[in-house]
Amino acid sequence: MKHPRDVLGGARAAVGVLPVCDHYSGVELRMRKSLQLQAEMTEEFGACVFDVTLDCEDGAPVGGEADHAALVVSLALAAAPHARVAVRVHPVDHPAFASDIATIAGQAGQRLTHLMIPKVESVADLFHVDRALMAVGGAAARLPVHILLESAKAVHNAFEIASHARVQSISFGLMDFVSSHNGAIGADAMGSSGQFTHPLVVRAKLEIAAACHAQGKTPSHCVVTEFSDEAALQRSASRAAREFGFTRMWSIHPAQIRPILAAFAPQQAEIETATEMIAAAAAAHWAPISFHGKLHDRASYRYYWQVLERAHQTGSPMPAEARAYFRTVPA
Repeated sequence: MKHPRDVLGGARAAVGVLPVCDHYSGVELRMRKSLQLQAEMTEEFGACVFDVTLDCEDGAPVGGEADHAALVVSLALAAAPHARVAVRVHPVDHPAFASDIATIAGQAGQRLTHLMIPKVESVADLFHVDRALMAVGGAAARLPVHILLESAKAVHNAFEIASHARVQSISFGLMDFVSSHNGAIGADAMGSSGQFTHPLVVRAKLEIAAACHAQGKTPSHCVVTEFSDEAALQRSASRAAREFGFTRMWSIHPAQIRPILAAFAPQQAEIETATEMIAAAAAAHWAPISFHGKLHDRASYRYYWQVLERAHQTGSPMPAEARAYFRTVPA
């Protein structure tokens, strides 16, 4: 019998299903601790529930970019075999961009899940990235990229950027977006509350989410800077997931990871319904069925399969029948 992912994957199957949390760190001690925490939580949940992105853009000291690139290469190569490790390099117009690509993608490309490219303004920047990776060759030539949009111009070009074949995910850079408006957007729009109410910020988030869903890519929500306020993070993550269409979110502190997982996880009742639905659909060879008095076909099967994928990616408890799907086909 065919696996549900083969029948129902759709556009998502082309880019893969990413963990719902992307955790950033740029200081050596914190990078090491992040990788250790990832290994521990993978053991706990039975799946890698967050990516670790080693940060060169904000992590490298001025003048020390080459040394920092060498450090993240060594960390990536030393990570556990099944670790999900990425690197945020410098922007394409930064003097260190070319050496970042040559060092990081060239030496650790085979161990990286993707590269994060910040401050992309247009698809022309992506062509520049693509040429640089192809010039390195090897694993780098096949490396997916995640994109960080941080200005009004970048958001305007979101649909075209999302259409690029190498792009796997697009993130929203809230702080840079706000500051790029020269005071026209107040500082409160950078907070956990204001970022969900200011019209220009709300519009930018919705544009990015819509562009990603139109192209089968993953929209990734921005940071919540109040990392010690778990309630604020929980509210923000829940709104990002349930109102704004994001399926992934940044973490900048280890304490943020579990609340993000909880906010993006499906409810237990929905997991149980999805398990029953997929089993019934598979038994009918994916033809339309009556389920609890309602007609369902592949459109609803796809939705409920994605519920199970999200449950797996967040380490949520699942019936044994659902867990079996993820033992037979690795995520």
